Amino acid sequence: MGTGLTGPASADAVLRLAATVTAADGVAPLNEQSLLAVRHGTGGHRHRWLAEGEELLAYAVVDPEGSGELCVHPGHRRRGLGRHLLDTVLDDAPAVALWAHGDLPGAQGLARAAGLRVTRELWQMARDLTPAAGTAPAGQPTGVEVRTFVVGQDEDAWVALNALAFADHPEQGRLTVADLRQRQAEPWFDPSLLWLAHEAGRPDALLASMWVKPDGDDAEIYALGVAPRAQGRGLGGHLTALALDEMRRRGFRRTTLYVEGDNTAAIRTYRRAGYDRSSLDVQYAR
Repeated sequence: MGTGLTGPASADAVLRLAATVTAADGVAPLNEQSLLAVRHGTGGHRHRWLAEGEELLAYAVVDPEGSGELCVHPGHRRRGLGRHLLDTVLDDAPAVALWAHGDLPGAQGLARAAGLRVTRELWQMARDLTPAAGTAPAGQPTGVEVRTFVVGQDEDAWVALNALAFADHPEQGRLTVADLRQRQAEPWFDPSLLWLAHEAGRPDALLASMWVKPDGDDAEIYALGVAPRAQGRGLGGHLTALALDEMRRRGFRRTTLYVEGDNTAAIRTYRRAGYDRSSLDVQYAR
């Protein structure tokens, strides 16, 4: 049993393990924030792992907010390693909420055996993005202009807007400028796919933003946020239509997004826009 990203659980070893699990299960065991924390050595994350010699067999991480993830090498399953590591995590952080990406049968069985229950669902929704499915942006809302993000200029303003728009969201609303800069350093980041809506003639008075994350033939609506004071002005719909049209123009084949499973209003809206649930992430806790 180990702690920290040391020895067999170096950052490279954890990333290799995550890639091996993804290839075997068809779903990534670690979310983006965990992968960034591993790559950049982000403070506040607690790491636990099991190894034989120099081979990393299982790995778990808990972030500063108490959300965690766990994975076991597919070649070393059914040896009790997952339960042993899970018990260690629960002893260290009894209130941890653990993600099961894809909610696979193995994760379900492990959660049941440990007496954990489902406390949250996160849906991924998707739709094909053919030329016929593109939606040209409707007329711009009155008194609003839209521009793209400027690196080195808009970080603080975007983080402030994001915090307001996602004040009740357990992860998105806590993003810091440092978190944003980590994402800017990722190879997928494209500032021309991050739109900012602002008061006409006041480019610093941000009202809403739409951020698209390209991933091969897919384009994810990564974050769509509207400031509370700007709700009801049609900004979300306008930015969504603008983003979909740009995705189609750039030749993406499919668009995806994530939405909380209990957000029935948003799910209804996305279904009307042609999205259907494509995968499910579940969070388990005591």
